[in-house]
Amino acid sequence: MPDVLITPEKLLNQPAAPYIRLLQEAGFQIRYPDDPQFTRGHGTEEETIRQLQGVDALIAGGEHITPRVLDNVSNLRVIARSGVGFDRVDIPAATRHGIPVAITPTSNHEAVAEQTLALIFGVAKSVVINDRRVRDGDWNHILTRPIRGQTLGLFGLGRIGRSTAIRGRSLGMRVIATEQFPDAEFLAAHAVELVDFDRLLAESDYLSIHCPLNASTRDLFDASVFDRMRRGSVLINTARGGLVVEDDLLAALRSGQLSAAGLDVFAAEPTPVSNPLLKLDNVVLSPHLAGTDERSMEDMGIESAENIIALYSGDWPTGAIVNDELRNGWTWAT
Repeated sequence: MPDVLITPEKLLNQPAAPYIRLLQEAGFQIRYPDDPQFTRGHGTEEETIRQLQGVDALIAGGEHITPRVLDNVSNLRVIARSGVGFDRVDIPAATRHGIPVAITPTSNHEAVAEQTLALIFGVAKSVVINDRRVRDGDWNHILTRPIRGQTLGLFGLGRIGRSTAIRGRSLGMRVIATEQFPDAEFLAAHAVELVDFDRLLAESDYLSIHCPLNASTRDLFDASVFDRMRRGSVLINTARGGLVVEDDLLAALRSGQLSAAGLDVFAAEPTPVSNPLLKLDNVVLSPHLAGTDERSMEDMGIESAENIIALYSGDWPTGAIVNDELRNGWTWAT
């Protein structure tokens, strides 16, 4: 009986969950890590290797799957990421070992779009500040920012970006986007204007990041980018913390070049309480939860399970495998 290790915290110890039923009906035995916080990725490579011993399939969260880990786990046949990010899995190493890396592209894009809007509202309507004032007995009114009629700029127009665009348009926003591989039909249907990066920076009142973290995007949003953004604009990041140089963002917020930011992700997670961004009243924060609401978490578990079961059954889950070059000739048996 093959073993599947499930590590995301919100998927642990849910015996009645549909993804557990699917896996058990397909003949899998369920395992969980010794430490329920293992998936936060703070353990050593040795600990990760130990947890993965004898595991045939992994439903992964944020743990780091490095070349050394993969060199020392001979049973592992598939890594199923619960989400769309895969920057904590060494894809070339997984490919060398013949291990498909699956993501869940249809499960959490709407949740991320909703959290993006929550951060925009939190900033624009001073939700956190006003809540604190009322609790302190302060009834003074300070004008908040409008959302209607403002320009929402999207850096990336994949599933999450498109979901955000639709919601922005429904709020009466002008939506512009920078995207390397645009969907012309979507742009026309939803009145989204495709622009280059410089125009995106110059024209966005709210600029929201929706791209993967890779070698070309790491630290992309630095001082040179913030200096080119519309003065007084707002940065929203629900993608990956490594896309933004936090020291440069801090400087832009302190100088007034940016009026505010909404951040769900950080360079180091959990971000330390000493992070100076946490001291600013013009920053609204959440703990990397954008893609994980009650519905999307279960959907990610189901989609991860379905990807594993498909591969175990000899089917290739088209559109879900990152290293798709393994498709021809791949089998579960080693």
